[in-house]
Amino acid sequence: MGDLASLLKESWSLVEEHQDKVAGYFYARIFLRYPDLRDLFPVQMDVQRARLLGAIVTAVQTLEDPERFDEYLRALGRDHRKFHVEPEHYEVVGGALIESMRAFAGEDWSIEYDQAWADAYAVIASKMLAGADADPNPPYWYGEVVAHERRSRDIAVFTVLPLQPLEYRAGQYLSLECPRYQPRLWRTYSPANAPRRDNTLDFHVRAVGAGWVSSALVRRLQVGDMVKLAAPMGSMTLDRRSTRDAVFVAGGTGLAPIKSLLEELTRYNRTRWVHVFFGAQTREDLYDLADLNRLAARYPWLSVVTACSDDPTFPGEQGYISDVVAKYGPWKEHDFFVSGSGRMVKATLKRLAELQVPSVRIKYDSFSD
Repeated sequence: MGDLASLLKESWSLVEEHQDKVAGYFYARIFLRYPDLRDLFPVQMDVQRARLLGAIVTAVQTLEDPERFDEYLRALGRDHRKFHVEPEHYEVVGGALIESMRAFAGEDWSIEYDQAWADAYAVIASKMLAGADADPNPPYWYGEVVAHERRSRDIAVFTVLPLQPLEYRAGQYLSLECPRYQPRLWRTYSPANAPRRDNTLDFHVRAVGAGWVSSALVRRLQVGDMVKLAAPMGSMTLDRRSTRDAVFVAGGTGLAPIKSLLEELTRYNRTRWVHVFFGAQTREDLYDLADLNRLAARYPWLSVVTACSDDPTFPGEQGYISDVVAKYGPWKEHDFFVSGSGRMVKATLKRLAELQVPSVRIKYDSFSD
């Protein structure tokens, strides 16, 4: 696998600076040869253009650690059933990938590179197909919006009732599509609650810049609208065997999976101290603080610390939540769960490394539209 990994990285370096052109050529080859496949993709391709190609390249380049990515690729295959992907589509995508790279690598491209990418992609496709074949669930679930509340100018909390039971674990995430407003555009969000008897799912969403989906979910979604929900993914879940105290670090709407994990803990925890650090830019962005404080008042093992990075009059902690966490502790013997924007998660992981928190005790997810 080492030689294969070297060939993959060497060949990618030949086209890396032309990624946008490679992506454009990649989709052009697919749609020109198989125009029916265009209906599987969203009308707006600006985000999708980089997403699929980037995912493939990342997966191919990490094949030197197959055990780590085996379950991820199987889960990805299950998830891609929502696009109505058929086995023959995998061959189409693989061929377009190699053609695109060959076209922009020029004379430095070799037959060895061709074979390396073909071999690596075959492994990925086989694992994804195995995951899809083994899944007895539908490709996606329909759900009805039964509640929708604006918590701030750009944050909404809403509740969805799936028309069929949807099994997931607290801390996982799933893809959501809003067909009425943004058809064929899927984005990942974490339920903000542990599984319930009535099967409802709460979601916390911030409208991010020009985000197609997040803006629709915050500003246009209404009670009675239907959404699609795809298979749950992710491993930021609780290990009930752990006896270590836990620290949850949430930035903005990254609070959603943290609340889900907290709700699960309220059902069985009696021995673990749990510390929640909730950070945002301004106090308005601490949109669910009242409910967090109610939980802390009810459960003596739970404490909550809040921080604002851009609100000088806020009475709580000031600064980035990653820095605030470092003021407390020590944390070397704790389990950590981190959720928020990519930048927030990266900063927090760096801080925890400086604090010598073992990486095996850290679980995290980052989200953007």
